This record gives sequence, C-alpha cells and structure tokens, in this order.
Amino acid sequence: MPVSARSWAVLIVLCGAIFLEGIDVAMLNVALPSIRADLGLSTGMLSGVVSAYVLGYGGFMLLGGRAADLLGRRRMFLLWLTVFLLFSGLGGFAQEGWVLLLARFVTGVAAGFMTPAGLSLITTSFPEGRPRNRALLIYAGTAAGGFALGLVIGGLLTAIDWRWVFFAPVLLSLVILLAAIPLLREPEAERPAVRGFDLAGAASVTGAMMLLVYGVVRLERPADGPLLTVAAFAGGLALLALFVTIERRSANPLVRLGILRSGPLVRANLMAALLTASFFGFQFLLTLYLQELRGWSTIQTGLALLAAAADVVLAPTLTPWLVNRYGNVKVVLGGLLSGLLAYALFLGVGLDWTYAAMLPSMLLIGLMFAFAYGPLTIVATDGIAPQEQGLAGGLLNSSFQFGAALGLSMVTAVNVAVLGGATGKEAGLAAMRTALLVPTAATLLAAVIAVVSLRTRARVRVEEPVLTAT
Repeated sequence: MPVSARSWAVLIVLCGAIFLEGIDVAMLNVALPSIRADLGLSTGMLSGVVSAYVLGYGGFMLLGGRAADLLGRRRMFLLWLTVFLLFSGLGGFAQEGWVLLLARFVTGVAAGFMTPAGLSLITTSFPEGRPRNRALLIYAGTAAGGFALGLVIGGLLTAIDWRWVFFAPVLLSLVILLAAIPLLREPEAERPAVRGFDLAGAASVTGAMMLLVYGVVRLERPADGPLLTVAAFAGGLALLALFVTIERRSANPLVRLGILRSGPLVRANLMAALLTASFFGFQFLLTLYLQELRGWSTIQTGLALLAAAADVVLAPTLTPWLVNRYGNVKVVLGGLLSGLLAYALFLGVGLDWTYAAMLPSMLLIGLMFAFAYGPLTIVATDGIAPQEQGLAGGLLNSSFQFGAALGLSMVTAVNVAVLGGATGKEAGLAAMRTALLVPTAATLLAAVIAVVSLRTRARVRVEEPVLTAT
C-alpha cells in the first residue's frame, strides 16, 4: 500500500514535536547552573525544577495516551502543544523559583498528553509493516537526536541568556503548531465515539504514576530520610491496586487490562525502561566527570556527547535494512550489546583520559540508540488495535520516562553513598566508577530480556505447525 505525500508531511511535523520535547529537556539541564546563579535558587529548588517536569510528564503519560484514543488524537496533540508553548514562555519570564516549578510541571503534563498522541498519529497514518517501521525509526532517531543536539544548543543559548532556553521552544512550538493545524487529520473511521469517561480510573492511575515517579526521584536524596520515599511508593502501589480494581468493574475502562497479556508489549516496555535508565544515568555521570573532575565547559561537554547522536543518521538508513533482514528483536539485542560494551569500556576511566579514549564509548552508545530505540517502539505498538494505539504509546513513553528517572536517581544515590564525606578528584572518580555499574547492569538485564524474547519467538514458531496439524 503506497504512502501518500501528506502522510510523510505529517511525519515531519510529528518529528518536529518529538525533537522539541528532546531539546527542551536537554537545554534546561545545561542551563541549570546559570538559572541558580541568576535567581538565587537553593539546590533543593533547582532539583525541584527538574523533578517538576518529570512528575508532570510521567504522571500524566498513561492518561494522555488513553485520552488520545478516546477524545481524538489530533485534538489532544494540538491542544497540548499550545499549552506546551504557553508555559514554556512562562518559564522564560520567571523571576522566582515557584514560577519555574509551575511552568515546568505544566510543560511536563503537556508533553505527557502530546507525545503519545503524536506517536499514535504516526501508527495510524502509516500501514503496518515496512512503511510504519521506517516512519517509527525516523521518529525515534529524531527524538534521540533532539536530546543530543539540545546539549550543544543549550550551551550556546545559555552563553547568551538562560531565558532563551525557554523562549527557543516557544518559537519552534509555534512553527509546528501552524504546520500541524492544516496537515493533521483524524479519519472518520477512527474518530472515537465516547460512551463514557472513567474518571475514577483516570484519577487513581494519575495519582499512582505521580507518587511512583516522586518516589523514584527521591531515591537520589538518601540524606532526606527514607520515610517519605517509602510512603510515596506505598501510596503509589495502593492507588495502582485501586486502579486495577476499578478497571475490572468499569463499563468503559480507561485501560483494557487485557492489553498487558501481550508478551511482546510487556517485554518491549521493560527493555525501554532499562534502555533509558542506562543512558540517562551514564549521561549524568559523564557530565559530572567532564565538568567537575576535568573542568570542561558546558559547550565542550555537549560537543563530547554529540558523537552519541550518530543514531540521527543511522536510525533512518541502516536500522530499517537490519530490521527487514533480521527482525526487530535481534536488532534490539545488537544495540543493547553495543551499549553494554560502551559502558564496560568506560569502567576504567581515569583523570588523564583523552577524548580519543572516550570516543569508542560515545559511538557505541549511538549504535545502541540507533538499533534499540526505534525497533522497541515498533514491537510495543505492532499488532495493537487502532483504537488502542494511544494507550500503547502512553505505556511505552511511560516506560521511557520511568526508566530515565530511575537511572538518574540510582546513579546519584550510589555516587553519593560511595563518596560519603570524601572530597577531591580521586574520591569523585572512585565514586563515579562504582556508579557506572548501574547503567552497565541495566543494559545487561535488558539484553537478557531480549534473549528471552528471541527464545520465546523461536518456540512459538516451532509449535505453530504442530498446533495446526492437530
């Protein structure tokens, strides 16, 4: 089935949106020291600016995915892109910390609705098979490239004024919005007929997600005491149990629980969480190493990470050929093994390493994302009914977001615990080397899940002829 030029134009617009989300997060990370210096923010408030976005994004992602299915993908995408634009601008005008907290939280909520809506617009605009696979690989490569390029762009904009880190996404959002309004359509056949909305389910799952994300974020601050962290996890799990009970009894459930019986979908989500846990944990440690232990500038750090953005080129070119030849899971496994090698090579990092010594790890991480990110998106949405594509996208993006938060929190907790009260570069290096075991272990576990997936698929193929014969 040929793909229309309009569908490719829609893909460009949606790639622009996911690129926007990537650079928005990356640019803020680079600008944090300048924001603290200008507004006089405490360390806790500065950490809260990052956590507020994660809470909004992770807390509302699953609800956002289902809302796209029930209320219309185009409608949700355009509405929340507008909200993203407005509150990003509010962050640029902030004079006090609480305004930044509000702006980042609402921007995170907007991304939580906008991202799964955009993904489901792609999966319903391209027919299943090679056209959709290629579109998803381009989309995934753009997402990862946005984060990598955002580190460099953020450094350049911060050198002018940190407020441009908020104003630049406003300009990009406006361009995307003006292009999306005439281009995006929701076919009549796929426009949902809403018979009822599961408000109790929506409230319980959103509360559960926010508490669980908050618990994960608190893991990086062990000195604050474990009581509130344990309470957050306990409350999140209790609300999750309540959500499951509500969905089983609801006439119009927010989430059809049967979708979780899909083995490929569950395994893809687990691997997605471990993938982003490993990368974001490693990226955080690498930033500490380059800036605090080696004295590199933000621009130099961003340029060092730029080699990891090789997936921008590889994802739409080499990865589709590999997927067509070997299948998604084998390509994912190859990517994870590349990442495992990258982290293993970096375990011996020293204070006198040249960039040439770091470059192999940077390039291997680029391969990991090129071979794993896009194919995981395909596996997680393949075979899912059109009316549940938003839900599948919400689940996947929730996994990516939880993984990123968990990876950052775990490496921070390990780094702080090993460092203790010690000071000096040698102590910092020893703590970082120990914390590097976290992304290494996460990638190893993801590779094991990929091997299990391959064995399961092979067993199913062997058993199918037997079942047919009987």
